[in-house]
Amino acid sequence: MQTHFTLAEAKQILVQQVHEMFEWVGFETRNKYRIIDSQGHEIAFAAEQQKGLLNLLFRQWLGHWRKFDVHFFSNDRVIFMIGHHPFRWFFQRLELKDTHGRFLGAIQRRFSILSKRFDVENEHGIVIMEVSSPIWRIWNFTFLSRGRAVAVINKKWSGLFSEALTDRDNFLIDYSDPSLSETSKKLVLAAAIFVDLMFFERKAGSSR
Repeated sequence: MQTHFTLAEAKQILVQQVHEMFEWVGFETRNKYRIIDSQGHEIAFAAEQQKGLLNLLFRQWLGHWRKFDVHFFSNDRVIFMIGHHPFRWFFQRLELKDTHGRFLGAIQRRFSILSKRFDVENEHGIVIMEVSSPIWRIWNFTFLSRGRAVAVINKKWSGLFSEALTDRDNFLIDYSDPSLSETSKKLVLAAAIFVDLMFFERKAGSSR
């Protein structure tokens, strides 16, 4: 049985949102994702945890501003990382911990007008990667470390029918720097979920 999930050898992975029927009629359900390696094998999953009627209503009314948790599972359903998104109206944040409660880092949105901008912080709160996606490249998110590209997230078109009727999105992660640490790779993986929830999920009270 697999007991340790690793991205050490990963060069590319695909984060694919799992389709749910209710999304066809504009009803926002809990977000779930499959994580697929370059050979097409499912290697992990991620899922929003909040259940119950109250959380369902918060999801419809508050969109990505709400408080929620995301659990990351290995292929055999063993949790390897937990993301916590506190309630915030501005400068949303996703904080990551391992299953022992050790803080791994955070994805922190920053102020911007003509770009989608956020930072990746390490366990000490130090910015280790910066991302700024300009309005003319809205599907591309390049991670820079000391001015050098170390990873890229590209939103992949998931088909006219899917885009029109659901929130289903696909994100290709390219780990372009082979020296990225295991923790940094997991933070970039978490950032793909953050990108979807912040920039491509239906906003509360509006259509996509």
